[in-house]
Amino acid sequence: MFHRRESPGMDPFTHAVIGATIGYALCGQKLGKHAAALGALSAISPDVDHFVSSETDPLLYIEYHRFFTHSLLFAFIGAFVPMLPWLSRAEFRARWGMLWLCSWTTYLSHCLLDASTTWGTRLYWPFAQTRVSWDLIAIVDPLFTFTLTGALAFALVRKSRRAVLVGFAFALAYLALGGLQHHRAMRAQKHLAEERGHTIERSQVMPTLANNIVWRSVYLANGNIYSDRIRVGWFSRASVREGTSLPRITANELRPEEQEGNRLLHGFDRFEWFTGGWTARAPIDDTVIGDMRYSRSTDAFDPVWGIRLTHENGHHAVEWVSRERDRHLGLEQLWAEIVGNDVRYK
Repeated sequence: MFHRRESPGMDPFTHAVIGATIGYALCGQKLGKHAAALGALSAISPDVDHFVSSETDPLLYIEYHRFFTHSLLFAFIGAFVPMLPWLSRAEFRARWGMLWLCSWTTYLSHCLLDASTTWGTRLYWPFAQTRVSWDLIAIVDPLFTFTLTGALAFALVRKSRRAVLVGFAFALAYLALGGLQHHRAMRAQKHLAEERGHTIERSQVMPTLANNIVWRSVYLANGNIYSDRIRVGWFSRASVREGTSLPRITANELRPEEQEGNRLLHGFDRFEWFTGGWTARAPIDDTVIGDMRYSRSTDAFDPVWGIRLTHENGHHAVEWVSRERDRHLGLEQLWAEIVGNDVRYK
């Protein structure tokens, strides 16, 4: 059963930890532990747009989450809001410049970290509406979060700026490793397509949950979206677990009843923009047009979320459908893939 639910972003705890780390590293000598507190608050504040929603317009959330509050330009202004509790105290007003530096850099960290995931961030608003997704890190990655948390806790307890700098260096190195893994997965994807005799028109590879070893691969060729799994071990060669393919759905391929009225066509256009064009019908329910970047199954396309375009008695509606709460993570299977024990990889 499909039901509505909001879509995910990088978890607030990770944002807070990296914000506190950056704040303490930059401004800890001047502001002490207040730098960590302000950094944490600033680093989660862009997600205020999480509360934008509408009962009558279910696509409003996906359109406005990671919108202008996540842009590089807005960070200059948005950084002032988390400072207000400190500016209300006379002892900090004279240091407003240091407070703003702390708040701005950590606010910015949220924007850049979200752009490093797969969901898409309008980083360059208002100059471009492009959803930036560098696909360097999973939305939830315990190794990244827990290592940073440990370094930050040690730094705050021992008042050690060196420890927090080590934590920050680890964060940068881990994201750089994600970039390297992304490059290796892209090369493996290209080789797979060449073996199939396909010319890739566009492609994307994304880290799966909690790791940067197993990647979800999607590419477009001859009107079809091909979805596979690619494993790039840190110390081993790339291997592939072949998946499935489905025809890409565009506005021209919608059924006649799905094209009735501007509301339905506009709803599809908004969803297609959100998915980056990775739209296909769900095999288990072909009334649902799903986001092929995310699937509940590793063997077939079972969309985590999508839309249904309905036309009944002259009433047009765009329904947001989601199976997030029913999502079975399959952690044992994922672990077998990560450590290289899944024999389906070739």
